[in-house]
Amino acid sequence: MDLKVVFVIVCLCALAITTTDAGIPKCCVKARRIIPIRILKKVQRTEVQKSNGACDVSALILYVEGMAKPICAHPKVERHLTWIQRQMTQNKRRATY
Repeated sequence: MDLKVVFVIVCLCALAITTTDAGIPKCCVKARRIIPIRILKKVQRTEVQKSNGACDVSALILYVEGMAKPICAHPKVERHLTWIQRQMTQNKRRATY
């Protein structure tokens, strides 16, 4: 095979891997058990990482407003997060009356 053809194939494969999620999965290596309340109040969205499959650690991935990287939290943190979000919603409702 011509060297130019091989080079083009390698470049296309590299492009395909980097533009899709077909590459190496992004997994939490460890999960924090203690997350400050001020951070939990700024959580915009969450994802659940399960230990079966490509990742070895179960974690709750927290995407926090103003932070470049997500935080890997222990799955039990979800209870605290739910409680805080419920309190914030109730406070907003009370403020509108």
